[in-house]
Amino acid sequence: MTTSEIAYELNKNKWYQKKDGSEIQPFQIHGRTRNYPQLFNRNGSTVSLIGQKNIKVSSPIIQTEKPKTKITEVSKNLVLLEKVLMNEKNFKNASDIDNLVPSNSGLYCIRIKNYKVFPEPFDRVLEERKHNIIYIGIASQNLKKRFLNQELRANGHGTFFRSIGAVLGFKPPKGSLKNRANKKNYKFSTSDESKIIEWINKNLLVNWVEFNDDFESLETNLIQKYLPLINIAKNPLSVKELSDLRAECVRIANS
Repeated sequence: MTTSEIAYELNKNKWYQKKDGSEIQPFQIHGRTRNYPQLFNRNGSTVSLIGQKNIKVSSPIIQTEKPKTKITEVSKNLVLLEKVLMNEKNFKNASDIDNLVPSNSGLYCIRIKNYKVFPEPFDRVLEERKHNIIYIGIASQNLKKRFLNQELRANGHGTFFRSIGAVLGFKPPKGSLKNRANKKNYKFSTSDESKIIEWINKNLLVNWVEFNDDFESLETNLIQKYLPLINIAKNPLSVKELSDLRAECVRIANS
């Protein structure tokens, strides 16, 4: 492809965006590919990857009407993927998804119906942030196992489940981690887990998208953009009170 064609595709698909928001220019493609001779063949304004035949493709046709994107193409377009994941119209009641979540890899997002059901200061934080997004996570192997079973149904060690339980005031059994190798993955009693699951089903909305690519980068970007209430890692505005509650649960479970 020529440097103009590469710049056009990057700007159209937003696979790379400059910090100042301006469009990528052909001369920038020219300069960047020149710095990596081990990756790119260059012939005038035409660029190809090492090992590929240098066959020039036809110039792109700028369409006046945007074509509809197929569902199978969602994971290839990160901008569309984010829109699908975060669109409030796509969210479902947590109580209605047990037979819907696939066993494929992907990302998930959790919202709360009414932030006022949270205790102080968590209700106030959401009010200040003017959204109801409380968690964004990844399932690098299996959405059903990680997102549904661990995070929402307490079958395993779900980070979100431990956090939401702590926020709601539940505590793990004293000394339950004392003889365990992992000193941080506390669990609640069976009766308390049932109460937390009941609360989740009543108050939370969830959505997910299937995805299999650079999970860490995408998750980091989404957390830093939306600042979900319950995310601690990668969150520049993580709530200190949540970290304190989790630390208290760890202390009790190891006492």
